[in-house]
Amino acid sequence: MTIGWHFDNTYSKLSNTFKEDIKPTPVLDPELIILNNELAKDLDLNFSKIDKKDLSQLFCGNSLPEGTNTIAQAYAGHQFGHFTMLGDGRAVLLGEHLVAQKDRFDIQFKGSGKTSFSRGGDGRAVLGPMLREYIISEAINALKIPTTRSLAVVKTGEKVVRENLMSGAILTRVASSHIRVGTFQYIAAKQNIDELKILVDYTINRHFPEIKSSNNKALDLLNLVMERQCQLVVNWMRVGFIHGVMNTDNTTISGETIDYGPCAFMDHYNPKTVFSSIDKLGRYSFSNQPPIIKWNLSRFAECLIPLIDKNEGVAIKIATETIDNFQNIYENKWLNMMRDKLGFFGKDKNDKELINDLLVWMESNKADYTNTFCYLMNISSQDSKYKNLDFTNWLKKWSDRILINKGSKEKSIALMRKNNPVVIPRNHKVEEALGAANDNNLELINKLLVILKKPYINQDNIMNYQSPSNNNHYKTFCGT
Repeated sequence: MTIGWHFDNTYSKLSNTFKEDIKPTPVLDPELIILNNELAKDLDLNFSKIDKKDLSQLFCGNSLPEGTNTIAQAYAGHQFGHFTMLGDGRAVLLGEHLVAQKDRFDIQFKGSGKTSFSRGGDGRAVLGPMLREYIISEAINALKIPTTRSLAVVKTGEKVVRENLMSGAILTRVASSHIRVGTFQYIAAKQNIDELKILVDYTINRHFPEIKSSNNKALDLLNLVMERQCQLVVNWMRVGFIHGVMNTDNTTISGETIDYGPCAFMDHYNPKTVFSSIDKLGRYSFSNQPPIIKWNLSRFAECLIPLIDKNEGVAIKIATETIDNFQNIYENKWLNMMRDKLGFFGKDKNDKELINDLLVWMESNKADYTNTFCYLMNISSQDSKYKNLDFTNWLKKWSDRILINKGSKEKSIALMRKNNPVVIPRNHKVEEALGAANDNNLELINKLLVILKKPYINQDNIMNYQSPSNNNHYKTFCGT
C-alpha cells in the first residue's frame, strides 16, 4: 500500500522544552466519515487503494504511517486577554509531510486523547465541531484566504461528555506549521534566550528563509508576521468572517487561519456582531478583529525584545514604533480591499467617505453584507431594502465613481466578482448539515461542500444557500 507519505520531522528534533513525545490514544471502533480527496491530491497522497476500514484506523491514530514521530507541542496564550501556559491538550502532531521534496506540511490529529498539556480535559473532540472545522476551513480555502485545511474526519465509536453524551471524533488538520504567537510566549516565559534564538531561527528557516542573513532577524520577523496577519484579517473583513476566538495561541506565524471553534459568517451588517457563546463583552466581534490582531502582535513583539537589541530600552522603542505602523498598514490594505469590493480602479479622495456611507446604510437598514455586494454585481436580490431612497442616492454616487480612472461598469463588475463571494457558509445551512450528520446523514454536508467550493461563481439552484438566517440570537461553541 503506497499512499505517498514522506515525513521529515524537524520540529520533533527540538528540545523537550518545545514539545512532549506522545502517541495518540487508541480508539474503540473508528469509522471514516469524510475524506478530502482534493487536498490529498495536492499533498501527493493516494488513498484510492486503501479500504475504508484501514483508512479509519489510519485517521484515528490506531495505525500510524511509517516515518511519523508523534508529539504534542508546547505553547502559551492570552485567552480573552488572560495569560495561560497551554500546549496541545487534545492534539498530536504526526510529523511534517514533504511534497515534491520542498513544500512542508504539518499533519495533526485533533481530538486524539490526553497529553501532559490537557489540564484536566479529556483530550477528545466531538463530531459536530470537527465537521464544522472541516466545512469552514475548506470554505475559507475556496475563498482564497490562507488557512489550515482538513484532510479527514473519523468517528471514534466512543462517547464524549459535554453538555450530554456526544459522538467522539478526530479531525486530521493540515497546516504549513502550527507555530503560533503563543509558541513564542511559552519559550519567552521560560526566560532562556538560547531557546528563544533557536525558535526564531527555526521559524525563519521554515517560513521566511529570505531573512536568514538579516542583521536583525527578530525585527524582520516581526515585520513579516505583522504583514501576513494584517492581510489575513483584511481578508476576513472582506468576506464577513468572524473568527470568534482570536487568542494569541490561535495567531499563526505563517499567517494562516487556525482553529474553527466559535467562528461564523456575518449575515446583516453589524460591526458589533459576535457569535461565540463565551464572548460576553464582544472582545472578538467583527469590528474588533483588526485591533485585536494588533494587540496579539504586540504580545509577539514583547517576546522578541531580547533579540531586537541588547539594550532593552532601545529594543522596546524599536518594537513600539514597529507595532505603531500597524494602523497605517491595515487602513491602506482595508481601503484597497473595499475599493476592489466596489469595483473602484485607482484612487479618489472621496473613496473612504463613499465606502463608509454604504456601511452606515447597511448597518442602519440591517442589510445583508454578502448580498448587498451581490446586488451591486447585478446578481439578483428581491430585498426591498435596495429600493430605499438613501440607497438609490448612494448608488448614483457609486455609479459615477466607477467611471473615474478610465473605469467602466463592465470592468468594475469583473473586478468585484473576483472579490465578493456569491455564497458563504450561511450559519443556518451549516447547522442544518451538522444536524443531519449527527443522524448519520452526510448528504447535506456533501452538497454544501460542493457549493462552497466555487464561492465566486453564481451557480444554478443556490438561492436557498444565499438567504440570511432569521435567527438573530445564533450562538457558536468551542467544543471543548
